[in-house]
Amino acid sequence: MLIDEVNAGRSAARRVSICLGVAAAFLSVVVRAKAADAPAETAPPIFTDAGTATDPITDYFLHWYDRVHEAQATQPHWMTPIATVTPRLEEEIRYDQQFQVLGTGAQIANFDGGKGLELIPTTMNEILINAPAYEERTIKSPAQGFADWNFLTIKQRIVSAPEDKGNYILTTFVGVQAPMLGSPFTNKAWVVTPTLAGGKGWGDFDVQATVGTPIPTSHVSVIGNSLVTNVALQYHFAEYFWPELEFNDTYWFNGLRGHRNQLFLTPGIVFGRFALGGGLKGIIGIGYQFAVMPSPVVLSPALTPTYNHAWLLTSRVAF
Repeated sequence: MLIDEVNAGRSAARRVSICLGVAAAFLSVVVRAKAADAPAETAPPIFTDAGTATDPITDYFLHWYDRVHEAQATQPHWMTPIATVTPRLEEEIRYDQQFQVLGTGAQIANFDGGKGLELIPTTMNEILINAPAYEERTIKSPAQGFADWNFLTIKQRIVSAPEDKGNYILTTFVGVQAPMLGSPFTNKAWVVTPTLAGGKGWGDFDVQATVGTPIPTSHVSVIGNSLVTNVALQYHFAEYFWPELEFNDTYWFNGLRGHRNQLFLTPGIVFGRFALGGGLKGIIGIGYQFAVMPSPVVLSPALTPTYNHAWLLTSRVAF
């Protein structure tokens, strides 16, 4: 038993090391890219006599941060909440960690939380390219493997205004999740999730919210159709402090959890944005999530809520 626990710990440590190594490698690329975005004398584009770039692809990447800065200047500057997906367009790399306790007594460590790279390719769009989360269940029914992979999300900003011009935003996005067949944590179905997201700010206080409906392409009688709603109440003070309270709700219309409602409350705080040099900014946050519905826990035919409570950790580098 002790040897198994040691091996599991080493396995988890290796995965965290790999994630941090990938993040470090990516950040080195970002730093070089930021350097290339310096004034023309340090990174001159290739121009014709007419003064226009000869290569549109080169021109596109040389002006990448011009679009990023324009996109972020024309929207509110709130902090991305811990659990709720922000309607804002962000450019960052993100790693999350979760420690869940289930109603069965089992515990699950979730590595990465399905986060990854977020890019702003146009002034109105964001693309999220996520890594699959890796999960380890202990205490009861031990198992480990990748969770289903929410590998791609595309945001389309509809309308927005910064703090001095209305302080609001409305965005739509769609996420695609692939089944990780062979994993003990898979739903065995592709899932497409269209979502509407919005937010409004009043001075240092803001509300960000999303409403979406995951649509499984198979095994609907098991997974079910649901409505997922998240609301984050956030306050900002002393430059680096962003305390928040989130409401994370799921209602299932059918499936094994049909006509059940799962509601989590998530108090937490995010710290940032700390200047790291080279235009990079560091962000960290912690939250405690606990279920208030249903109570008591329903064990059959499907565990509801999916877990009782969890610690949520988030780390990000914006660029």
